[in-house]
Amino acid sequence: MSLMSLPQVSRRAWLKGAAALTVGSQLQPLFGFAPGEAAADLRLPEARPKAADRRFVSTAVEETIQRLQGRIGDPNLGVLFANCFPNTLDTTVWPGRFEGKPDTYVVTGDIDAMWLRDSSAQLWPYLPLLKGDAKLRELVEGVIRRQGRMIRIDPYANAFMRNPADPPLSWAVHDKTHHVPGVGERKWEIDSLCYPVRLAHGYWRETGDTAPFDGEWKQTAWTILETFRVQQRKAGPGPYSFQRESPVPTDTVPLGGFGNPARPVGLIFSMFRPSDDACIYPLFVPANLFAVTSLRQLAELAKEVFSDAKLREGCLELAGEVERALQQYGMTDDTAQERIWAYEVDGYGNVLKMDDANAPGLLSLAYLGCCAVDDPLYRRTRSFALSPANPYFFRGKAAEGIGGPHEGLNMIWPMSILMRALTSVDDGEIRQCLRWLRDTTAGTGFMHESFQCDNPKDFTRPWFAWANTLYGELILKLAKERPALLVAKLD
Repeated sequence: MSLMSLPQVSRRAWLKGAAALTVGSQLQPLFGFAPGEAAADLRLPEARPKAADRRFVSTAVEETIQRLQGRIGDPNLGVLFANCFPNTLDTTVWPGRFEGKPDTYVVTGDIDAMWLRDSSAQLWPYLPLLKGDAKLRELVEGVIRRQGRMIRIDPYANAFMRNPADPPLSWAVHDKTHHVPGVGERKWEIDSLCYPVRLAHGYWRETGDTAPFDGEWKQTAWTILETFRVQQRKAGPGPYSFQRESPVPTDTVPLGGFGNPARPVGLIFSMFRPSDDACIYPLFVPANLFAVTSLRQLAELAKEVFSDAKLREGCLELAGEVERALQQYGMTDDTAQERIWAYEVDGYGNVLKMDDANAPGLLSLAYLGCCAVDDPLYRRTRSFALSPANPYFFRGKAAEGIGGPHEGLNMIWPMSILMRALTSVDDGEIRQCLRWLRDTTAGTGFMHESFQCDNPKDFTRPWFAWANTLYGELILKLAKERPALLVAKLD
């Protein structure tokens, strides 16, 4: 079944029914062990698409797979790396040209649309390899250029279609919002503008290449800054509103589509989380922390690439204002009455204490560069997120980890286990995360969106490239920083 022939059902229907689908040759065989067979005893399949069916081949990625597989003592971890690390390139990228310049369309996996967040995250782990692979560098340049055009089309959209004249995704056609051709879905999420900045800044730092950062991309940078300013809502709610007729409350926004009340205290309002679920309190703390980091990265690009002092000054001023507001309004107390970051606040004193598996969340703050991994405030916040005090932390027979409202109770997201390992300073904790990741693929040899905490064969999304590539990033990090963990076999 090709991507172009996938039926246009609702996104949630896709996710709920994904475990029953076989999408693409990389998913054969789908289940590799009989009921009752121990997952740890299973030999996971080498499940990449055939060479002729791969969307893009990177010599640097292939050489990295060959080099590292021999250093991984647990054979299943090695197979997972070979399957997962190239999954974005194998299955989700469409390189091309637009006005004579690189242009790359990236799908999330089983949905034919390009999310600003997901496409940035999917390509991020390849950045260290760009200097040794000109074709891969051009592919990422094409993503940066396309993302810039997308943001200029509509900075409030989270997902975009393949062609600029395409109608929205089927489940978004009747949304009550301002429709723009080429937009797939229009859920305003702060991180949708942060992730492209992270990718662009990382690309520039790795390569020194300024080719993508032309006058149009400079316009994109100004658009990001102005959108953040408007969504501080100091002069009213601004132009964005969103409503959807849906039996799922988190798919729509209350009070005429402008969200629950919050005080304009300097934080940026966000109507949705990175899970695409609506916020309860519009001042979403992890995304505001991410925005501070992104604005400072944008300021560096403004100075070093664009030589635009006004843009740099605006980014730094807003970053400072948001940071001060976070210090005043963005914290709460844990069960021991120690200060931690809140998940959402409203500026009136109301606080939501939880964490969600999606990034940005509380667990992923250090991963995204919002703080140091050993920052005491982060360590306390991380401990809260990975404890029963977090209502979306689940512990079952198969694993423990964080989920969220998007897939419901007792559904652990492998992404949360990956983030736990990526932000850990403890070898034992990392080894346990590797065991859980190895043993919860349901025999597919790939990461999924979520799985039932007692039964990994009950999972959503057999094809979710972000989680797959993130696993590859974890292995690369361990190979560089803690190689002994990979050499030893897991019990």
